[in-house]
Amino acid sequence: MTAVSPSLDLNGSSPEKRGPMTDIPSLPSDYPSLAQHFAPLFESIAQGSLERDVERRLPYEEFRRLEAAGFSTLRVPAKHGGPGASIETFTRLLIDLAAADANVAHVYRSHYGFVESLRFQPPEIQAAWYPRVLAGETVGNASTEIGGNSLGTLNTRLVHTPEGWRVRGEKYYTTGTIFSDCTRVSASLEEGEGRRFAVVRTDAPGVSIADDWDGFGQRLTGTGTTTFENVPVEEHGVLDRVTGSPEAIHEAAFFQLVLLAVMAGIARAARDDAAGAVARRARTFNTGSGLPFREDPLIQEATGRIAAKAYTAEAVVTHTARILDDGIAAAEAAGAASSEFLDDPDFAARVPEALSFSEVAVEHAQVSVPEAALGAAQELFLTGGASATSRSKGLDRHWRNAQTVATHNPIAFRARAVGDYWINGTLPEGLNAIGDATSRKGATA
Repeated sequence: MTAVSPSLDLNGSSPEKRGPMTDIPSLPSDYPSLAQHFAPLFESIAQGSLERDVERRLPYEEFRRLEAAGFSTLRVPAKHGGPGASIETFTRLLIDLAAADANVAHVYRSHYGFVESLRFQPPEIQAAWYPRVLAGETVGNASTEIGGNSLGTLNTRLVHTPEGWRVRGEKYYTTGTIFSDCTRVSASLEEGEGRRFAVVRTDAPGVSIADDWDGFGQRLTGTGTTTFENVPVEEHGVLDRVTGSPEAIHEAAFFQLVLLAVMAGIARAARDDAAGAVARRARTFNTGSGLPFREDPLIQEATGRIAAKAYTAEAVVTHTARILDDGIAAAEAAGAASSEFLDDPDFAARVPEALSFSEVAVEHAQVSVPEAALGAAQELFLTGGASATSRSKGLDRHWRNAQTVATHNPIAFRARAVGDYWINGTLPEGLNAIGDATSRKGATA
């Protein structure tokens, strides 16, 4: 593994590490206005998407431009000086961005997962971090360990020393960390059960970031290894996480919603590439109707089926986003968004049903949206000839990216959970961390 500076592009470009920005615009909260604001930037990002994928060039500059335009501030509440955009509005914009470049959209999963968690944190945490987000700071993610930890546990440790809190450990799948100012690390306490999050600067002493992600899709998300060697934690950077809390329920749903939005954007990109290629194509097959592809009913049907899959994926994702908005509204109305809500030892019984249903809604979508997105990306090749497989066209990247995102949540597990909910009323329940499974008692290897 080759450790690199978080500001070093392995392909030769060495973007300068920038500090907080001071000229980020104040943004509206409604989708039409925000879409108009970001449309030229999204179009510019789309124009370079294929070239970046072919060259495997990390999109540092694209992130800088998005942050300068305020894209990383959308979910900061209005009462804290932010746009206060709804989850539905944010999700629609993320689909637009994913249609331009699925890699760039995916990276915002880490940052916005952190921003969502702030809604449930104590006032002093909010007061420390919302201004930094509004100033353009971004936060990556460092949660998953690649092996050696038991299911529900973490090997990474958060240690209290005379000099303050320190983080020690190694994480993989640290999406977005290489682009970000800080990263949020999940860690177990040196003593006692449970876990906490620790926010550390990516340029802090002891942080090593490697762009060693070798997946065949989403290759530009910076999803590699990050090592923490006695790294100091930011002031107000130790964040509690209580299993089953409103924060944990909401962020679990939101974190997966972002992936669904990315897949919906991929499906739309496949639709646009299919329709565009057919409209431009002059050649046809000697076994076909002899008509230009744009006039051939069978090719029109194939393109229409791709478009229908893209439409379905987007409709499901935006509807699911509205359900998450309903969950947040219910939590705020019940006082469940306050950190004081957890002072009640029986808080779990008071979690609003609408908030709990957010996870159920996302699991429904995780069964249907991947199938639609993968179908659209695969059927794209039914609208062209062998030339569609040219590496220079990069049309395979839609399927590669959709498949990579889909593997984050095995459909079989999500479908089972949905069935359990409707049959038995069972709400989703996760463990603290992904890890090595243990056999059932009496089972043989």
